[in-house]
Amino acid sequence: MEKDKILVIGEKESFLIRVLVKKLIDSNLNAVYTPSGVNAINAEWEDVAIVIYYAETDETPHKDVLQFLNDKLNDEFKKIIIIGEKNDVDSIKSGLSGEVIYKEFYRPLDNDKFVSEIKTLLLKIASGELQKHILIVDDDPTFLNLMRQWLKGSYKLSFASSGLQAIKWLGKNKADLILLDYEMPITTGPQVLEMLRSDDETKDIPVIFLTGKGDKESVMSVVALKPEGYFLKNIEREELMGNLEKFFMSRKI
Repeated sequence: MEKDKILVIGEKESFLIRVLVKKLIDSNLNAVYTPSGVNAINAEWEDVAIVIYYAETDETPHKDVLQFLNDKLNDEFKKIIIIGEKNDVDSIKSGLSGEVIYKEFYRPLDNDKFVSEIKTLLLKIASGELQKHILIVDDDPTFLNLMRQWLKGSYKLSFASSGLQAIKWLGKNKADLILLDYEMPITTGPQVLEMLRSDDETKDIPVIFLTGKGDKESVMSVVALKPEGYFLKNIEREELMGNLEKFFMSRKI
């Protein structure tokens, strides 16, 4: 099922919140209201694409609600929009990490402009624009196809079948992470890493090596180059997904 639900959260279902939800629904968007509580939010969380917190004057959520929202949004790389008076918006922002906040809107709210903003955000989500971008570099087309099947939908993906192709791609594009084959012919993984780190434009892109060799000597050779980590190529999908999630979470802390 497509995740397109717009979850509107507020301390109570006020007239202004009802008007906003109706405006979203009338614009053919899947919007629902839920009260500000951990259990209530969790019960409506399935298929959520965007979270909106609508704060009435002098109304801010409890700390446990903000912590719950922050964890859920971070874990699933989702975004929240905050609506309210400036003081109330600032209070909510103080309980969330900056990565999960898409925008804030101050009252009075222009509902038509707001609906347009929501539609733009949904398009960005659908296109993968807001997802972390991973460049996978490997000369084995079968392995690249496996990575595509495993990671599509969770990350924005690009692929290169050689080290030089990866360098050329990075001359015009950005990546949040590079998964780099260690044992490539012609231009090896270590050579690619050396080139990346000698260029100011690419030196800070994190690199995790992919290797088919798990013996102690091979692993020590990989680790000696000081990448952000390494994955064995026989890794299971669940372990890979979990390790990638932990990696991106650690970059936020």
